[in-house]
Amino acid sequence: MRVVVIGGTGHIGTYLVPELVVAGHEVVVLSRGRREPYLSSGAWRRVEVLKVDRDAEEAAGTFGQRVRGLQADVVIDLICFTEDSARQLAEAIEDQVQHLLHCGTLWVHGPSTTVPTREDAPRTPFGEYGIAKAAIERYLLTRRGVPATVIHPGHISGPGWTPVNPAGNLDLGVFEKLASGNELALPNLGLETVQHVHAADVAGLFLAAMANRSVAVGESFHAGAEGAMTLRGYAEGVARWFGRDPELTFLPWEQWRATVSARDAELTWDHIAHSPHCSMEKAARLLGFHPRYTALGATLEAIAWLVDNGKITVAQP
Repeated sequence: MRVVVIGGTGHIGTYLVPELVVAGHEVVVLSRGRREPYLSSGAWRRVEVLKVDRDAEEAAGTFGQRVRGLQADVVIDLICFTEDSARQLAEAIEDQVQHLLHCGTLWVHGPSTTVPTREDAPRTPFGEYGIAKAAIERYLLTRRGVPATVIHPGHISGPGWTPVNPAGNLDLGVFEKLASGNELALPNLGLETVQHVHAADVAGLFLAAMANRSVAVGESFHAGAEGAMTLRGYAEGVARWFGRDPELTFLPWEQWRATVSARDAELTWDHIAHSPHCSMEKAARLLGFHPRYTALGATLEAIAWLVDNGKITVAQP
């Protein structure tokens, strides 16, 4: 098939695009051209990459028609963040494509209540990102003429970028403390959860949805590791990977937030307020998909890359 991938040079596209090529598809990638794939692959030589400024073209009302003109059988949209953006694309490709796959987020659920959370659980999203992604999902899955599937990743991880750390933010110093055996303070009792997923597994779920179109259309699927990690368990796993005994302390939220920057506190609050722990049962049952990476395994591969590339300083024991 002819597959158009919007935003195909980022986290997910790094793994998804070469797999599409290997599977025999004709692939066109639309990208702003600001980033190379995180991992090199000879398959990219067989990909047509078009430089596109989506925001500018959407403002001009031309983006949807540009995609329609590519005459795709399948469109995979990895960088759509508003309902208006989704609407412009869907209206343009209506009754033309066999399958539209959209990248959402686990945060469409809002705070976890009963866990593991299923795709059909009641939604209480909060925050601009989660609310917008939930609105996109409602729109796409109810629009006639556009056979759509929505994939909801957790915290995407893998080599080439910084994973959400055991404190729920992106401060590399958290990993350095664990690597050196120094004390790390966590908020509350460290029992809130994060649910990482390797980018390769997210790509694999997109491929599984394509391969099982008849049952995937009109549905949404979680893309996470099997099970979530508590902040405490995550910190302990990372420390032991570095050969250290975890030295953890715990502070009430208001006291803990005063120990970090305002931005780190904001990120941590977003993560612990959501505390995702979402089920992968539906993807297994309908698509035959099982993630290859554990949550800890996905983060450790990213951490290893950060160490190897000098982003994390590891003190010698």
